Amino acid sequence: MNWPQDGLLVHKKAISFSPMLCSIFPPLSCKTLLGQRAFNQFMKMTFYGQFVAGEDHKAIRPLIQKNQAFGVGSVLDYSVEEDITQEEAEQKEMDSCASAAEKERIGKEKKYKVHKQFGDRRGGVTGARTYFYADEAKCDQHMETFIKCIKASGGSSMDGFSAIKMTALGRPQFLLQFSEVLVKWRRFFTFLASQQGKDGMTALEQKLELNQLQEFLNKLGAKGDFYGWFSGRKEESSGTIDMIDWNSLIDDRTKISDLLVVPNVELGELEPLLAKFTVEEEKQMKRMLQRMDILAKHAIDNGVRLMVDAEQTYFQPAISRLTLEMQRIYNKEKPVIFNTYQCYLKEAFDNVSMDVELSRREGWHFAAKLVRGAYMYQERERAEEIGYEDPINPDYESTNKMYHRCLDYVLDEIALRRNANVMVASHNEDTVKHTLSRMYELGLFPRENKVYFGQLLGMCDQISFPLGQAGFPVYKYVPYGPVNEVMPYLSRRAQENRGFMKGAQKERELLWKELKRRLVSGELLYRPVY
Repeated sequence: MNWPQDGLLVHKKAISFSPMLCSIFPPLSCKTLLGQRAFNQFMKMTFYGQFVAGEDHKAIRPLIQKNQAFGVGSVLDYSVEEDITQEEAEQKEMDSCASAAEKERIGKEKKYKVHKQFGDRRGGVTGARTYFYADEAKCDQHMETFIKCIKASGGSSMDGFSAIKMTALGRPQFLLQFSEVLVKWRRFFTFLASQQGKDGMTALEQKLELNQLQEFLNKLGAKGDFYGWFSGRKEESSGTIDMIDWNSLIDDRTKISDLLVVPNVELGELEPLLAKFTVEEEKQMKRMLQRMDILAKHAIDNGVRLMVDAEQTYFQPAISRLTLEMQRIYNKEKPVIFNTYQCYLKEAFDNVSMDVELSRREGWHFAAKLVRGAYMYQERERAEEIGYEDPINPDYESTNKMYHRCLDYVLDEIALRRNANVMVASHNEDTVKHTLSRMYELGLFPRENKVYFGQLLGMCDQISFPLGQAGFPVYKYVPYGPVNEVMPYLSRRAQENRGFMKGAQKERELLWKELKRRLVSGELLYRPVY
């Protein structure tokens, strides 16, 4: 093994002990017991030192440069979280996810209604940081933090990534409502397709005959010229439209609140999701989009790619759509904005295939990070408790199949047009081997920088470093931030650590093997040059 060791064997043993210590002595008690300086030092020697790169952009630079010397890049993620109680989190969520017009509204779908029981979005989530809305000034602070992260990434490497979360940039009310709109539009298209006998097809295979569509909507009492609308937008009208064409109905709206209209099947017309929006709510929606735009421009100026993290399914349709809008603007010449697709979702393949097809039609670079997903337990519990369909695949094997199906689709697209990009964000060795096999089969070379691999800092080094040394673009997801402010995120991660340390068993075996090799060969103090 030629990647850095630096006492990792002892370090790993300490790490596996630290979750037990955290469960016996919560972080606050530990701090009181040890004192601030000793507590910080202990954390840096164990859990923090393994999974967090350092306290600020200067402290993390040596680790980034060291990894880079072994062919491993970085996705920087400032992992500071507000340390608030469950009650405070629930109250913040309730206050920020309802509009002034919400009380007047009838018929809101259960899934897209805020529920106090699930107001603390940290519940059951160990691998993702969480933001709660306070006010617009706090969102501006988050944006400035992301800008510093982008600049740090640009200053540390030539081809880095920076991760952002959409819920940090604005009031989640807009994401909740826009998600409901997008889902209702999609559902209405599926309903219309079923009326034309197009059931049981994938989202892209379903096509509506425009003549039949116009007749059906006229029977419902709709007065719009849908045939003329779609025919006028398409250079070559085939007399049919698909889901992508259908979504164009909500593209060209001047006020952001005008996006929030849904089709009413009974009335055969579009109606506003809410009766009215306050001037301030309209401004809040615009500010979220403006902050995203500022971050994208900073990413371009600093030569950094922006990775938009996935979140809960009641926010995700809006997050994906807004990310896609950024891609349409900023991915014309090269991949700058990466969207994240959670493959534990039943609809993952439809989402990936539709976005790839849209990028083909419009001529921009599709860019994706594929993950299995971070919110499974929370999503399942919420769906069961509130009473809507579980959005998650039934079992782990189904998720694996979905992941490989989405991955194969994007790899085929890369092979055909060389205009798509994908990060295989996975610790699963079978998935990595599958990707390498498919790349060889399709003639995709590492130096093309079309297929990337990603793992968390402190995990699966036996995958990351050999890939990097073999010339494949591979990245570590690198959390950083002050010890105290990263602790809320790390404390939740500690709760899952007993489970995920089983995954580190192979690393420990490899480290023991390397230690024995060095003892036999007399290279106990050997250090690789980098």
